[in-house]
Parts: sequence; structure tokens; C-alpha cells
Amino acid sequence: MTSPARPEVHRHLLPGVDPRIFALRVADEVDAFVVRTERFVALVDTLATPELCARALELIADETGGRPLLVVNTHADWDHVWGNAAVEGRAPIIGHRSAAARVRSARARDTWRDKRAADDRFDRVRLVAPTVTFDTSLTLDGGDLTLELLHTPGHTPDHIAVWIPQLRVCLAGDAAEDPLPELWEGDASSAAQLVASLELLRSLAPEQVLPSHGGTTDPALLDRNLGYFASLTGAYADAVRAGGPEFETVFPDSSGLSGPALAFYRACHRKAVRAAAAGRL
Repeated sequence: MTSPARPEVHRHLLPGVDPRIFALRVADEVDAFVVRTERFVALVDTLATPELCARALELIADETGGRPLLVVNTHADWDHVWGNAAVEGRAPIIGHRSAAARVRSARARDTWRDKRAADDRFDRVRLVAPTVTFDTSLTLDGGDLTLELLHTPGHTPDHIAVWIPQLRVCLAGDAAEDPLPELWEGDASSAAQLVASLELLRSLAPEQVLPSHGGTTDPALLDRNLGYFASLTGAYADAVRAGGPEFETVFPDSSGLSGPALAFYRACHRKAVRAAAAGRL
């Protein structure tokens, strides 16, 4: 199948955010982020295809100033790392240890085959794993800025967030999302992990939270996401036991979502309800 319109990536300045950080936005798909430090330039996620990542590299060429490029994979979902082939051999690719296993997994290959069958923009994707991995945390010292990579599982087992303490900015990846983040599985373990990850990020007291989807910088996003999960075992506990509540009941202001986005978040909500029904959120 041929894609009727190729998505494009655009450099996007974030109002109120330090200019050393900006987004590379693929509308309706994902935001990658660039962090410019004295010692290196970090590209946080490589987008969904090598072509998109190659264009992103063109857009940030003026940022390097002779400084090396470092690449950070927040997690091995297709829209975040399938551009890795564009940086293979020219920059270290840093990710959680389990991200490498996810990239090489049968599940990833199946997703790639399905995506390729549906849209030929994925024809040139190669599944390239991180080349530098860690387990719990890793600190990148950029001189003026420090990037603390923190394992924050729950959305996926390999998920990491990026904390920049000098600016009190958190690049949350998919651990936080508006209106809600997706769980890896609809089980109590994924839910408990994601809640713990959100609590960890909130404990940092960030002044700005930049998720990979939704375009917000509001630090209250962490409170809203935690409040949502708490509501499933609190205010909506009876409804959960009965198989509900419906997504629109919990998020009555969701009318502005597009059809595909609404379907996606309904599915995320159903997964969270299944986890809450286990009684262990």
C-alpha cells in the first residue's frame, strides 16, 4: 500500500522553555527533542523512519558547532526509534538495556511487517538497537546542562525519561501523556510500575514537563495522570467492578480529539480499567 501523504518533521520552539531545548515535531505522530549543551547535542528519539530522522538531522545541523551528537532512545516503540538507522555509525545510541532486546524481538519484527504492509514509508526501516545501554540511571554531563536518564517503566519495560536539573525540565517520553498514558499491558504490574514512575518524576518537582505526545509543557500533567489512575480505584471503583466507566465519563472534555486519537485513548482507558479491576493499582 502506498502512503497518500508523507508526514513531515518541523523544528518547533516551545514557548517559555529554555532555547537550548526544542522539539522536532511530526504532527499527529510524535515529538522528538533536541538538547544543546556545551559539550554535545542530544537528539532524544529518532522518529518513525530513517527519512524523517535524516530530515531532523538537517534541521539541527546548525546546532552542533563541532560538538558531537548523542542519541537517546526513550523506548523502543516504532514512532520513537525506527529512525535509528539514520544515525547508525555516526552517533552513540543510548537506551535502556531492555530496549535492545525489544528492538530485536519477534514482536518488533511483526509490528514492522504490519506497518510496512499498510504504508510503504516504512520500507526502508531497519530495526537498529541502542549501542550504549544501562539499567537504572545514566548521567550525561554536558558542562552547562546535565541529562539524567532515568528508568521509568510502565508504559513499556524499557522506558526512560530525561531529567535536566539545571532547568528543572523533564522530557517525559510516553510515561506522561494528555489525557492519559498507555500501559504496557492491562495488568496490575504495568499499572503499578507506571504509577511509581509518575511519582518519581513528580518528586523531582519539575517546572516544565515535555511529553512526546500532546504538545504541553505543563508540570501538572503528572498530577493529572496520577489522579486518573487513583480515580479508577477511588471515585470510579464501583464502575470499574461493573466493567466501566466509559472513557467519555472520565474525560468529558474529549470532544476535541480526532477520530483516531479518540479510538486510541479509549483503548488505553480500557487497558487501565482492566488493570484497576485486578484491585492492585
